[in-house]
Formats: sequence, C-alpha cells, structure tokens
Amino acid sequence: MVPPPRRLRSVSDDAPQSPLRTILAGRAYLGGRLQPVEIAIDEDGRIRSVGKVRTGAPRHDVGDRVILPAATDLHVHLREPGGPAEAETIPTGTVAAAVGGVGLVGEMPNTVPPVVDAEAARAKAGRVPGRAAVDVLLYASPTVPRARAELARVAGGFKLYLSPTTGMETPPPMTEVPGLLRELAGFGLPVAVHAEDPRQFAGPERPRTPVDWNLGRPPRAELAAVEVLSRAPDALRLHVAHVTTAEAADRLRARGFSFEATPHHLLLSDRSGPDARTKVNPPLRSEAERARLWEAFRRGDVPVLASDHAPHPLAEKSLPFDRAPSGVPGVETLLPLMLARVRARELDLPTLLLAACERPARWFGQPIGRIAPGHRANLLVVDFRRRTTVEGRRLHSACGWTPFEGWEAIFPEEHYHDGARIVEAGEYVGPASGRVVRPEYAPS
Repeated sequence: MVPPPRRLRSVSDDAPQSPLRTILAGRAYLGGRLQPVEIAIDEDGRIRSVGKVRTGAPRHDVGDRVILPAATDLHVHLREPGGPAEAETIPTGTVAAAVGGVGLVGEMPNTVPPVVDAEAARAKAGRVPGRAAVDVLLYASPTVPRARAELARVAGGFKLYLSPTTGMETPPPMTEVPGLLRELAGFGLPVAVHAEDPRQFAGPERPRTPVDWNLGRPPRAELAAVEVLSRAPDALRLHVAHVTTAEAADRLRARGFSFEATPHHLLLSDRSGPDARTKVNPPLRSEAERARLWEAFRRGDVPVLASDHAPHPLAEKSLPFDRAPSGVPGVETLLPLMLARVRARELDLPTLLLAACERPARWFGQPIGRIAPGHRANLLVVDFRRRTTVEGRRLHSACGWTPFEGWEAIFPEEHYHDGARIVEAGEYVGPASGRVVRPEYAPS
C-alpha cells in the first residue's frame, strides 16, 4: 500500500536554515485549483515556503506558465551494465528522463550481470555519480537467498519477476512466492512485482503479431498472479508493475496494493501495429480491454503511472516477431503524452499529478512529488499552449525510436533538480547532478 504523506521540516521548525537561492513565480495547482504562487527555494534545494508573495532572493517569473512537481518513474531499464550502448546508458536514459520531466527513476536489476548481491549493487551504484542527469533508485533481484539480507542494506527496493524476462530467465516457482514475499516484508523495502503466471501461457508456438502475443500471454496469466499476490502479508510494501486489465486493477485496489499502468497499455492496443515494435511483456491487450483500463485511469482508480522504459536497438526490434525482444522506450514521453491528454480535457490534471508525481515518490519514500515546504525543489515549468509532435529521432534515448511516433505531446520547458535548472527551453543543460537514493522513510 502507498503510505500517506509524511510531514517534512518546514520554515516554522526550529532549525538552522540555509539562505534562499531563488523564488520561482508562476501558476501551480494548489488548494484544488490553478492559482498564482511564488515558491521560495533555499540553497539546499528545498522548498522553504509557498505563498502569494515571497522575498529574500532573486525572482524568476514564468508568467502564466504552470509549475508542476517533477514526475517519478518507478519502472525504467537503463541497460547498464551490459548494454548494448546503442539501446541505452545511464547518461542517455537519465537525460531523456530529465527532458521529459522525470526527476527520479527506478532502475531495474535485470542488467548484465544482474543485481542479485551487494557487490553487484555497489558496482552499479558507482556508475551513477557524475553521469546521471536525475536521481536513480536501484532495484535488486531477490533470487539468491543467502544474499538477500546484505542486499537489503544497500538496494533501494526489490523487483520480483514471476515470469521469464530479459536477463531473468528463471523465475521462482509460483508455489514458493508467498513464502518469499513474507521474507521480503521483513526488510521494509519497496517490492515491485512483474505479475504474470507462466503456467497460464499458451497460444501459437511461433507468434507473428501482437495479437498472437496477447493470446500467448493472456489476461488470465495476470489475474492468476494477482491471486497469488493477494496472500502477501500486510506489512509488505508491494507494488504491481504494468497492470493491463481493469479486472486486475479492481482486485489490487480492493486489496489495498499499489500498482501501475503504462502509457503503452493505456493508449495502444494489440492492433496498434503489426510488428515487434509493439511487442511488450505483458502484451498489449484488445482495444476493448485498453479502453476499460484507460477509463479506470481517468477515474483515478489506477494509482500510479510508470513507463516500463525498455529500449532496444531498432535493428533488434525489426527481427521476425518471435525472435525480437520485448519492450518499448517511454521515460521521455511518459509525462508529455499525458499532459497533452490534460490539455485535450481527456484527463484531469490532479489525477495525473497524483499518479505521476505524488504517489510514486511516496512509495519510494522520497520528499518530492508535491509543491510543499520541506520537499526537494524538483520542479517543472510547463506551457500548455506549446504542443509538439513526438519524433523518435529527436528524443534523447540512445535507441532513437518510439511507439508513439506522430502523437501529440507537451514537453516541459524547464526542469529544476534541487532548485538548479537542468532543462532550459526544452533542452538539457546539466549538470549531471543525479545521485543514488534509497527510501528515506517507511509507511506511517
């Protein structure tokens, strides 16, 4: 379950305070409406106060543009170590995140080598300083029993795969999952789960289209995995990745678990393209199922939006369908696609802010995702009048393509990381100040 907001230190607390760095003035969604605000940011990169008029530092007025909290993407594959570099690296993937308005990414453990022990976790963490444009929380895989306790002291969370995937070909038997979840609950870390029961896989031996892929890994595989997860202990900080059906969403919500949907499962169906560019795990569903999931998201019944950014070189995605890898890039377009839906009045802004900013940050135990005193000043400036068309060749991911070619999007014009501007006029200007983070607080 996503924990409630934690009270953070504010201007009224008795503590030495660093000088103010800047005052950011514009409009923000506060108190249930868009209204003029001024945000005082201190030298430590924290929001000191929010109000109508702030003084004590240089003022940057963005006019009637909208100030939003930066997004947190719980589900990203940066392909490092092990590559290939033409798919993604920590620098290219985090720059893509920054330009798309994402200030923190959850990096998955299925790299080469996979993050299954503390040594691998420390080595991967060492690749982040000075190279990452935004912050990174590193997941680990709990596949080595003797390594779990030490791994829990250095990792930011666990990722459990219930079915085979890239780099994780041997999932635990489903009969062992309840016991594993009980053990993981004792570590207090977030645990994300790829929820497909491989015992339910069927379909064509050699799938040739996304429709075949959907038949082979059907919705019942997701529902069967959700049934197993429903027996998880209440103490577990459980989050289910890339939910694809409204029925699974209903069951998870009734159980009180956190879960996510991706833009590709919300906006694309198994008829959106004939080739492997839209091959993903779990598969894209039918148009009718996609529409039901989108309506659930619009109602606010899907708590988290995440990209499952899984870039592959276009040459690999151009292979025959059954040989091509699964996954699509998406961290850079995660928020801009949805901001365009907000402008088109297909989605409410507060629903999007909860799903993309506040709830995922809270699940990671991070003081971000809200415009509030004490939170880190990870902020965006958005002009809803400046629409653009998504073009893969202009995106910053190394893979250079997107399943959303030609879609309308609204990209942030500015991005502030701890109060320092890292994106200006829509372009990344650095510095690479991202760092490895771990949960700062547990559910209360």
